[in-house]
Amino acid sequence: MTSYQDQPWLATLNEKQREPITPRPSVLHAFREAVRDAPDHPAIAYFDGRVTYRELDELSDGLAGHLAGRGFAPGDRLAIMLQNTPHFVIALLGAWKAGAAVVPVNPMYKGGELTHILTDAEVTALVCARTGWEAYIRETAADTPVRIALTADPYDFQTRNDERVLRDERIPVPEDTDDLLVAARAGARPPAVHEPAPGDTALISYTSGTSGTPKGAINTHVNVSYNADRQHLLHELPPGSAIFALAPLFHITGMVCELGASLAGAGTLALAYRFETGVVLDAFAEHRPAYTVGPSTAFMALMAHPQATRDHFSSFRIISSGGAPLPPALVDRFESALGPYLHNGYGLTECTAPCASVPPGVRAPVDPVSGTLAVGVPGADTVVRIAGDDGKDLPFGEPGEIVVSGPMVVPGYWRRPDATEAGMPGGELRTGDIGFMDADGWLYVVDRKKDMINASGFKVWPREVEDVLYTHPAVREAAVVGKPHPYRGETVKAYVSLRPGAEVTPDELAAYCADRLAAYKYPREVDILPELPKTTSGKILRRELRG
Repeated sequence: MTSYQDQPWLATLNEKQREPITPRPSVLHAFREAVRDAPDHPAIAYFDGRVTYRELDELSDGLAGHLAGRGFAPGDRLAIMLQNTPHFVIALLGAWKAGAAVVPVNPMYKGGELTHILTDAEVTALVCARTGWEAYIRETAADTPVRIALTADPYDFQTRNDERVLRDERIPVPEDTDDLLVAARAGARPPAVHEPAPGDTALISYTSGTSGTPKGAINTHVNVSYNADRQHLLHELPPGSAIFALAPLFHITGMVCELGASLAGAGTLALAYRFETGVVLDAFAEHRPAYTVGPSTAFMALMAHPQATRDHFSSFRIISSGGAPLPPALVDRFESALGPYLHNGYGLTECTAPCASVPPGVRAPVDPVSGTLAVGVPGADTVVRIAGDDGKDLPFGEPGEIVVSGPMVVPGYWRRPDATEAGMPGGELRTGDIGFMDADGWLYVVDRKKDMINASGFKVWPREVEDVLYTHPAVREAAVVGKPHPYRGETVKAYVSLRPGAEVTPDELAAYCADRLAAYKYPREVDILPELPKTTSGKILRRELRG
């Protein structure tokens, strides 16, 4: 009898994709190879600015030397709190050259969110935007271990000053910070440290905190390098290809699947500060990227832009979606309107981004019972299994907790042995996601354990209801939550936003679902909102809708 350990998904992969990946010890090793082999190739494209691999090497050397001169030592932590600008890449490589670990931080964090991360990770040095430092970061950082602050100006490296996205004017360098670009260009010699070992900490990536206080996942250098190499090789991207950073670099998807994969293939990382549909479409036309990855909400927004054309997407060899559920209806609409087929994927911070994806040239199946689109298949070095509450394997087709083991799984949480033991017993990642796998090895994600709705004793998974709502021509975004009910215990409630120019009433949407779902599943209440709350990485926040 076939088991998960037999890896039935290997039959979906071609011969090259079935080969085990031998990653380089770190992405820094891959970067040094690119500097040696393609020094004049653009490493970064930022509006009309370009930074070659030689220049990036010199700038990151200079920053590493500057940090060392300020007493920053191997093993210290540097937090990067920036949008998608070249400074992010310089800071990342500079910290790694200094023998440090990087703590990526969402630049939208304030107050307690920021204090927790800077304190918990014992961050010594911080890189942020000047505006953020002046507005609130200086005051917050004063109560943390941070003693070195470098600030960056998003207007650096380019001259176009695209006001649709760069809304802040240039401001002087704050007196209590160092200018990152000036420091990097000063040419200080980098410290003489050993190259990162595979097991050294590359990143401390804090989880989004959707289920409690954020914990720092320890992404080792080999974790990052493995998935960066896998991303580049699996998608069969030619060396030197442009990859557009649709996801933010401070998110594990952007960090590994875009930045890491670009360096792994000596490619060009195209940046556009932050997501804005018109700016992104212009960047597609200018940089002609071969690959990008982002949440389904980003593709919804791009498809809704009145100036989006098939030509904007004609350069892509493959486009991936991850970080948020991908409704089958969106895949069909996007392909019909703009050309590319969206390749689904699945991963978590704790598995350093992807652990399953839809290979190039393959279309993911849709489960005929639930209507759920498969998130992909694991790789040759990975085992994904479905476990019951007792931790034992469940049969193919039966839903349970998704459990992952492989070279991308982190060794644990930063200084949280209790959380490590609970979430990764024996080195396997207990994801907290409910899903199932079919006999061919296709993985389907049903929902989060905690999001299950109990209506009169019946289980309702929000994803199933949301997928039905997405098939309605008026619906742009959908989120389903459980609401307390005096009789049923919980009842199903839906929140939707509408496509531009569309009109529909809540009663019509409820009736639409009632015609397609069992009586206990369809939403008894529907609220229509202008926008649904989302994280900066594009994931819809159900918890804010629960109230």
